[in-house]
Amino acid sequence: MGYEIMEDNLTEKRAAAWAELKARVQACARCGLAATRTNVVFGQGSVNTPLMFVGEGPGEDEDKQGLAFVGRAGQLLTKILSAGGISRSEVFIANVVKCRPPNNRVPEAEEMMLCGDFLEAQLLLLRPKILVCLGNTPTKWILKTTAGITTLRGRWFEWRGIDVFPMYHPSYLLRDDSRRKGSPKDQTWQDIQSLKERLEQHRREEGAANGCGA
Repeated sequence: MGYEIMEDNLTEKRAAAWAELKARVQACARCGLAATRTNVVFGQGSVNTPLMFVGEGPGEDEDKQGLAFVGRAGQLLTKILSAGGISRSEVFIANVVKCRPPNNRVPEAEEMMLCGDFLEAQLLLLRPKILVCLGNTPTKWILKTTAGITTLRGRWFEWRGIDVFPMYHPSYLLRDDSRRKGSPKDQTWQDIQSLKERLEQHRREEGAANGCGA
């Protein structure tokens, strides 16, 4: 579906670290999810991006293909990004856990603990300016909060110098097709506009820092 992994934009040192990390993730057998997976889903997209998305864990389609967000929810995510003027090829997409939980259940705390350092390593190497948490699980994991996504979505937080922006998971939007004002889809439209504005702000600041400002 054209979700290529653009790793040629990394510096030599970071590229070596990225390749080592990917090899470690692919070979991981830290928890029971390794026994039931078809493929490890490391994540994919641009590695030279200010914008990263993180979901809960791979689903059936992702497990089969070894790619993140390629099922119905992933296709909807692509449309949401497009509606906000953001190309999917511009961002990196990953999950908290890299293997599919059986029957798409929520990852257990131990599974996230054992897999969490892989996500943190990805963040360290990619150095995104903005991290979008899709749904309850990544939002609670990153922000260490018990508050739900309906309370936190559309608000900006800071985590280790990164702007964190919780949004509804696309799979939740698939279950509620209403477009009425205040509906999840309407709120997501507002959120993608806010995200686009913050992304453009970061790009202007980077341009100014590089001597490309007006």
